[in-house]
Amino acid sequence: MDNNFTLKVRERISALAAKFFSLATFALSTPKKRLATASLATLFILSFSFLLYSPATFPRHSLFSVDEGESIGSVASKLERLGYLKSALIFKVLVLMLDGERGVLAGDYFFEKPAGVGRLAWRFSKGQYGLMAIRLTVPEGSANKEIAKLFGNGDFPRFNQEEFLSSGKEKEGRLFPDTYYFPPNIKAAETLQAMEENFEKQIKNIQPEITAFGKSLKEVIVMASLLEEEARTSETRRRIAGILWKRLSIGMPLQVDAVFPYILGKNTYQITTEDLQFDSPYNTYKYKGLPPGAITNPGLDSLKAAVNPLASNYLYYLSDKNGNMHYAVTHDEHVRNKARYLK
Repeated sequence: MDNNFTLKVRERISALAAKFFSLATFALSTPKKRLATASLATLFILSFSFLLYSPATFPRHSLFSVDEGESIGSVASKLERLGYLKSALIFKVLVLMLDGERGVLAGDYFFEKPAGVGRLAWRFSKGQYGLMAIRLTVPEGSANKEIAKLFGNGDFPRFNQEEFLSSGKEKEGRLFPDTYYFPPNIKAAETLQAMEENFEKQIKNIQPEITAFGKSLKEVIVMASLLEEEARTSETRRRIAGILWKRLSIGMPLQVDAVFPYILGKNTYQITTEDLQFDSPYNTYKYKGLPPGAITNPGLDSLKAAVNPLASNYLYYLSDKNGNMHYAVTHDEHVRNKARYLK
């Protein structure tokens, strides 16, 4: 549409200009005046054609808003000032040619890539907003910071990462990981609402299991967020859930390494003895009980595992660098596993 429309406009105006200057040239008597007039005509056509194409400053992945009742002149001036076009005058002329006095339609317009002035005039006069839904997948176990970065990839110009993190601080664990389709003009508050509503919808599927298990929803969410990071399969998550709930029941610290990426931003294999004493309410080595909040946004499998733990005699476990789990009944056995598998 863009190239064809711009080309037709250029050809039409160029043809009119050529015809005018052709008549003017023949009306002049001397060859020298004819040559000068022809040169001016060529310069005019080239200059006008140049103005029809998008400028190098055209903002990619951007949103442009037209207010209700805003004039063509105001829109044209803003477009030129923000680098969308080279000539506000040509834009106004083309809009008037297309739709007369109706002008431009109010709303948000999304521009993924540069467009010529012909395409701009067409879109604004016809209300072609370009707000096609964008597919975004939030992986299971994503922390809020990771989700904010996903939305901050440039496809969502009005998404404010700081607002998302600030408003979503108390919602960590309740932003359901899933594949979403959002319009490019979505804001942080709207994404939080959509993801939390999805969580509420999904949690209904296992609410009877949660009720039967006897733990609060918050406790289940926090435990599930730990399981999400501690294991990768359903059975392993259920087995570790059994171990962690048992530790809580006997007053033993959870001692879950997965909290340290959340607290310190370190990989679990990078933590030091000093890190284990880092003063944070999320430090499950230093403080007994569950952390005060979730460390990730768990998927449905981890939520199910949290309320369907596997009973065992194990009280200890570790994961080697290949992801294999090794369990132990006693602390001495656990120490031997450490020496054997974490060299």
